[in-house]
Amino acid sequence: MNEISYMNYRLSKILIIDDSELLHRMYDLIFMKSRDSGVEILHAYDGQQGLNMLAVHPDSDLVILDVHMPGMSGLDFLDHCRKEKVYQHIPVLLTGTQGKEEDTMKGMKSGAKAYLTKPFQSANLYEVIGNILAATERKQRDAVGYNA
Repeated sequence: MNEISYMNYRLSKILIIDDSELLHRMYDLIFMKSRDSGVEILHAYDGQQGLNMLAVHPDSDLVILDVHMPGMSGLDFLDHCRKEKVYQHIPVLLTGTQGKEEDTMKGMKSGAKAYLTKPFQSANLYEVIGNILAATERKQRDAVGYNA
């Protein structure tokens, strides 16, 4: 799947929460075409900054969240967001370098839609995002009783 494939899902804001400046630059490069198409890329460097960013941008369409960060971890961030009704609809993609099954299970139990182990190829990221957004769209259609 390429980047254009997930653009059919009306993606307009992606919040990236990761403590690595290098990864933020990588995401900027990966989403360059998306930004040119009007997708806004928001950046936060720890869980608390992520919460602050969500408070300003509760209309975010996707959060890409690092599991292991100093201060508020990704899992702590996710737990907090799932308790706040205003953020419960935002799909979260967890990422981590260690790929521990424990992190994956905790994240999925806390409401993450997928887990992607770093390093990853941009094609894998696009595929996972496409799957998350397609599942979210199906869930929204089912919630209003629409059957395609």
